[in-house]
Amino acid sequence: MIETIYIEEAVREHPRVKHILTRFPKARIIDCTRYGEVFNPKAQNFRLQKVKPALILAEKYKNFVLEAPPGYGIGAEKNYYFSHMLNCLYDCRYCFLQGMFQSANYILFVNYEDFQLEIKQYSQQFPEQPVHFFSGYDCDSLAMEPVTGFVADFLPFFETLPNAWLELRTKSTQVRRLLSQDPLARCVVAFSFTPKEVGELLEAKTPSVDRRIDAMCKLQAQGWQIGLRFDPIIYHVDYQQQYQRLFEQIFKRINVAQLHSVSMGAFRLPENFFKKIQRLYPEEKLFAGPFESQRKMVSYQVNIEQEMMAFCSELLAGYVSQDKFFPCLV
Repeated sequence: MIETIYIEEAVREHPRVKHILTRFPKARIIDCTRYGEVFNPKAQNFRLQKVKPALILAEKYKNFVLEAPPGYGIGAEKNYYFSHMLNCLYDCRYCFLQGMFQSANYILFVNYEDFQLEIKQYSQQFPEQPVHFFSGYDCDSLAMEPVTGFVADFLPFFETLPNAWLELRTKSTQVRRLLSQDPLARCVVAFSFTPKEVGELLEAKTPSVDRRIDAMCKLQAQGWQIGLRFDPIIYHVDYQQQYQRLFEQIFKRINVAQLHSVSMGAFRLPENFFKKIQRLYPEEKLFAGPFESQRKMVSYQVNIEQEMMAFCSELLAGYVSQDKFFPCLV
């Protein structure tokens, strides 16, 4: 999977780096001073690099934890996100990362301890209320677990914080590490879904809807809390039938009583991200859809977005109670 690995000099002897290198004995190893030398220079092309991304092992120095945007959350007042990794194993055509970065290479920040220190500090600021931390914003939380050991390292840490919740956002079926241990009461494994027809066209390399549901059912059977994330809602002339089938497919198999939360969000991209992705994939029909730009954000035309959100919200209301439903207002 990984043929080239760049390593920052400062982390060359880090135990996590040494462990990762044992997984790729045939990889070409290249030293660098800072990851910026090989990640995101203007001359790089995301689409070309996505064919065969390299792995960059680096150290993060600041901004380990960031405040989530207003309107983003699943019930807590204090919401934060963190990214131990940049870029994703999967290749979803609508993904904002293509607009944010020039490079499709994966960056793994190996200094997990510094993330954990800042997470602990934030959780201790509000000891009397739940504090939610979201992983999977700039990467998939589980897809590269055999390489990163992220879940294996962070779950025991979160177990020590009595008011801290962890959301693992994913499209992956890589749940073996979770199934190998007792569930953590304050961890939500949140699976992202679009209809089968959308996934086949726009979500290259992702596991099928059925395989993701299989993974969810295994986790639920063991006691893990599960979340459903329908974000973004993608428009198609047949979107009503597509989402109706998707919801039926999911809810006929999962245990709704053990479902932690459901969230849903409309398609939105910063205008400069949208234009950049459009240039990368000029033949992509998705970007010829009924979009409009307002306040430098691209989204579906207001009437279409409102219609889709209302339709899907009404369908979901037939499956889950209102206290478990969190439409994303970002």
